Amino acid sequence: MPPPLLARLLSCGLLSAGLSCLLGEGPYKPLIPLGLDQWLPVVDSNALTLPKVELGRKLFFDKRLSRDGAIACASCHIPEKAFTNGEAVAVGIGGRRGARNVPTLFNRIYGLSQFWDGRKASLEEQALEPIQNPKEMDMSLGELEKRLEQIPEYREGFAGVFGGKPEAANIARAIASFVRTLLAAGSPLDRFEHGEQEALSGQARRGLELFRGKAHCIACHSGPNFTDERFHNTGVAWRDGRLLDEGRFAVTGKPGDRGTFKTPTLREIGRTAPYMHDGSIPSLEEAVDYYDRGGNRNPHLDQEVKPLHLTAEEKRALAAFLLSLSGRVVEGRIPPVRTASGSSQL
Repeated sequence: MPPPLLARLLSCGLLSAGLSCLLGEGPYKPLIPLGLDQWLPVVDSNALTLPKVELGRKLFFDKRLSRDGAIACASCHIPEKAFTNGEAVAVGIGGRRGARNVPTLFNRIYGLSQFWDGRKASLEEQALEPIQNPKEMDMSLGELEKRLEQIPEYREGFAGVFGGKPEAANIARAIASFVRTLLAAGSPLDRFEHGEQEALSGQARRGLELFRGKAHCIACHSGPNFTDERFHNTGVAWRDGRLLDEGRFAVTGKPGDRGTFKTPTLREIGRTAPYMHDGSIPSLEEAVDYYDRGGNRNPHLDQEVKPLHLTAEEKRALAAFLLSLSGRVVEGRIPPVRTASGSSQL
């Protein structure tokens, strides 16, 4: 593992360009853990730079972005919980509860859309919604701009990074930049796939075979990030024949989208319970049971969701494999690079 300064230089690209990157004059590329696509999507209108990422990091952890100063973005997206909150749904100011589970922010740089229903196309569009949501941070953008303008570190920070005041569009760009650096991979499975045969236990290897075969999980949880980024009806939104959440339908208006939700990543799944869009399944074992019985029947159930007839041993093996998807994470700046247990690797 390279020493911290070298790691920072490497993260900026070529060593010859490293100094300008560290000074904020050049592009910044996070160190990418083993197993992820080494090509990172580039947003021309919001190029990554270290100063911008650091400004976004400050905003992300600052409770002053909420109306009453009680919560920050990080209050729901807790780093130790893989940037989820460990609750069934989001919990905002005054204990106000939302309707959906807090998704992990890991690897969203690869995402094709944001939120469970995909209603926003970019992280910039996503970033301001929780701030304005009355059930979350309940802050108007006008008030947010005025508040940050009165804080010297933000007044100076935005002037340095964007050449102007803390305007909503640039607040979104800064937060989105920070989120794009949150990466998770380097798991036992990734090491196994790269030739380290002992990285996976025998039970987890059997789970991998089931994942790709009999259990057919790979139909939706595909690619380096274990998600097809598409929308599926797995029956979770249906109870006793009633639809409890319209899901993607509220965005598209297409009848076939009733109760469909975006496939979540399985990276770090051992730290993101409870599961599903509504947090209705408390444990990984219960999630496996849910899919084994074929989900909740409804008129639009995805054709891939059907009874699997797994044995008890096969269920344990599948769960062991899923736990092998937790590994090394990069949390927003270089350094530090941390493992799932929190120990520094640089």
